[in-house]
Amino acid sequence: MARMTPELTVVLDKLSYLEGPRWHEGRVWVSDFYTHQVLSALPNGSDPRVEAEVPTQPSGLGWLPDGRLLIVSMRDHRLLRREASGELVVHADLSEFCTGHLNDMVVDSAGRAYVGNFGFDLMAGDDMRTAALVRVEPDGTATQVADDLYFPNGAAIIRNGSTGSDLVVAETLGNRISAFALGADGSVGERRDWATFGDPPAGRAFGEVLAALVVGADGICADAEGAVWAADALGNRAVRIVGGEIVQTVDAGTGVFAVTLGGDDGHTLFLCTAPSFAEHERRDTRDAVLLATRVEVPATIGS
Repeated sequence: MARMTPELTVVLDKLSYLEGPRWHEGRVWVSDFYTHQVLSALPNGSDPRVEAEVPTQPSGLGWLPDGRLLIVSMRDHRLLRREASGELVVHADLSEFCTGHLNDMVVDSAGRAYVGNFGFDLMAGDDMRTAALVRVEPDGTATQVADDLYFPNGAAIIRNGSTGSDLVVAETLGNRISAFALGADGSVGERRDWATFGDPPAGRAFGEVLAALVVGADGICADAEGAVWAADALGNRAVRIVGGEIVQTVDAGTGVFAVTLGGDDGHTLFLCTAPSFAEHERRDTRDAVLLATRVEVPATIGS
């Protein structure tokens, strides 16, 4: 395993807690939980913009084929859509599928969103409950496509050989990343292991589950070789995974909670970092930083 201590540059700083990073139309986009803002900037951090304000806490981001932005609104379990006018409207209400805060998502080229949720009250330290994964069609129709997932979090779509694609989902509390075959119509196959880092949880007490994690895979992205970069929420690092094995790490020296690839040539790895994930520690502080470093393998074309 190659361990990197790369040059890390600051893109954005003095924020609360960053998630959902995406590269889109020459800019890096990110959600800042406790300032309730979706932000974007040029890759060096210049020309920062507030793209949307979501009082009920923004998270996962994606775009419809016509360019309209989709934003996860965590606390009211809604997927929002930003119209051309800038107005935010409800794209889908996912309350019936959620047992915890709505969370990260990935949007495919057809505009289908695949969205996870916490499953339980994470910040209260409640006992862990498994959660569902929901597909939202471009017209807002929502369908549960998987369940019994251990905190479904970051997601990516990668090619599965020459025949199709896989939806890859980080299960943060499950010591694993799971994969689901995707049909051309957006249908989702059975769950299978894509990478495993240790045993799945033996109990439900949150502290015990956390202590048993080897890798807490949080936000993820895929590269042009079909590898996955995952933020290790407990390891102060990002890890590149090939064939189920960690082959490379980027040590950040602070908590890493989400990653994405972008930059003008696709070789920039952006890392959402903060000292911790606890709401009571992050809500009223401004210690979150979006970092960037160069990597060898670029983003998938079109990502």
